[in-house]
Amino acid sequence: MILYMTDTHDALSKCLIDAQTSPFYMTLWQHLSEQISLHTHQSFKINAYTSVGGGSINEAYRVSNGHTHYFIKRGHINQLNMFKNEALALEEMQQLATIRVPRPICFGEHTQHTYIVMEYLNLSGHIDSIALGQQLATMHKISAKQFGWRQDNTIGSTPQQNQLTPLWLDFWREQRMAPQLVLAKKNGYGHALNTITDKLLPNMQCLFENHNPTPSMLHGDLWGGNAAALADGTPVIFDPAFYYGDRETDIAMTRLFGGFDSHFYAAYHEAWPLNDGFKVRQDFYNLYHVLNHLNLFGDGYLKQTIHLTERVLANI
Repeated sequence: MILYMTDTHDALSKCLIDAQTSPFYMTLWQHLSEQISLHTHQSFKINAYTSVGGGSINEAYRVSNGHTHYFIKRGHINQLNMFKNEALALEEMQQLATIRVPRPICFGEHTQHTYIVMEYLNLSGHIDSIALGQQLATMHKISAKQFGWRQDNTIGSTPQQNQLTPLWLDFWREQRMAPQLVLAKKNGYGHALNTITDKLLPNMQCLFENHNPTPSMLHGDLWGGNAAALADGTPVIFDPAFYYGDRETDIAMTRLFGGFDSHFYAAYHEAWPLNDGFKVRQDFYNLYHVLNHLNLFGDGYLKQTIHLTERVLANI
């Protein structure tokens, strides 16, 4: 899921709420005005909105009363739990971590749609990569007793299980890889992925002989599109697929699609060096995300899935 919360107004459609606005949207804006007022304990009435990019899943808007702005994502009626869990994750990250995230305001239903309201952040700055690396390492040092989280959530639009589990390999096999492989089989990729089920997963403990991870607070979907900066360079991360797990999974994801520079990795390494064997585990962890993309977007990710599998097996 991608969020763009910027002030590049020439690329956005700006709309004022006036006589031309449909009755549906008038009702929506009235409802949201009431909910924002209720949850912020301050009177707020939307008088303008701007449509912004919400990725492939949701519509997204910046709303304003002329002085204060909020960011809103609107989705289908079956997405209430997704927005609820996003709000809970952002709240937990905001309370416990040092890295900036959008502050959740409220979530709910309106007619046949659901929504989440967050503070609006002007993400127009050039990210301070050193600060991002340091702050991510600090966030990863926040730990839990078990792997997982109190809520299941989503990775993109795919359900993501987070049942609390004491052993990391059990969690990764049963809560991450197994559901994706079941979904891939339903999508017709079962035969092509037999190697993962038959050879990789039964031997994955070989990748962890010198690595015993603790449950770290994770973003869970940390690719370049989910990190940005305020005007002063302050790093901001958003759209989490939150849980507690091996910190290496976040770092692996940053390398899957790029977008993070050498200063970020150097700062992270200085704050908390990665263990030996990370390069191979990186491919193993990214297999989860590539499988998810295969299930979401189809054949274009099959070759990459097979390639990653073969590369990991070559090191077992």
